[in-house]
Amino acid sequence: MSPRAPRLRAFLVDDEDLALGHLGELLEQTGRVEIVGRATRAAEALTAPAAREAEVLFVDIHMPGMSGLELVERLPAGPAVVFTTGYDRYAVQAFEVSAVDYLMKPIRRERLERALDRVEARRAEPEGAAQRALERLAASLRGDARAYLDRVPVPGREHTGFLEVAAITHFVAEGKGAWAVGPGGEKTLLDLALSDLEDRLDPGKFLRVHRATLVNLAWVDKVHPWTGWRLQLELKDGARTRIEVARQRVEAVRQRLGLG
Repeated sequence: MSPRAPRLRAFLVDDEDLALGHLGELLEQTGRVEIVGRATRAAEALTAPAAREAEVLFVDIHMPGMSGLELVERLPAGPAVVFTTGYDRYAVQAFEVSAVDYLMKPIRRERLERALDRVEARRAEPEGAAQRALERLAASLRGDARAYLDRVPVPGREHTGFLEVAAITHFVAEGKGAWAVGPGGEKTLLDLALSDLEDRLDPGKFLRVHRATLVNLAWVDKVHPWTGWRLQLELKDGARTRIEVARQRVEAVRQRLGLG
């Protein structure tokens, strides 16, 4: 019987405590990983000795301040990188290179096992191969980021018009489409579902706060406590619109707005 491979030394980075805990539990259940450190901010991982000594980094892409991509680009070459994210806007095929992998949240145990297989396989790769793969991944991410919509189409009977997304305070689901709401309360029905908009708008500027609402964070002026530990966002539009934050989205909203 061949000896069992030593456990992988892993460092985890995610700004959401729940996601960090869930990933840690899944990794421990595999029996293949030793978690040598965790961080809820990319800047913390950048200065953590354990992150530099780890064999694999599990890194959330979208975090306040420094992003996961920026973190990886600043760290010295060495560890394998597995990106994690709640967004599916990236072309997964672009990341299926070398042992570098890409996991969608919520992370499934069987998918995580395959990612660990790839990380372990990287141990046998020629020196420099993983870094070249990571550079291709970074280039793909930067290229995709430039593809976010800065205008949304408004189809009409005779022509298609456009709305500047910067002037839209929020989007509200309506059947298979969505309403774009302006600062004066004006509403325009789009031929795009809310999930399509979430997929094609910059996640650094727009956040899904409810299953039926996608908010332009630039228009958020105040945050109010609400019933049952929930929140309401007050917009700086003419009507001072208040938008409910779903219970399961409260932590993500607090993190995105820098509320701890």
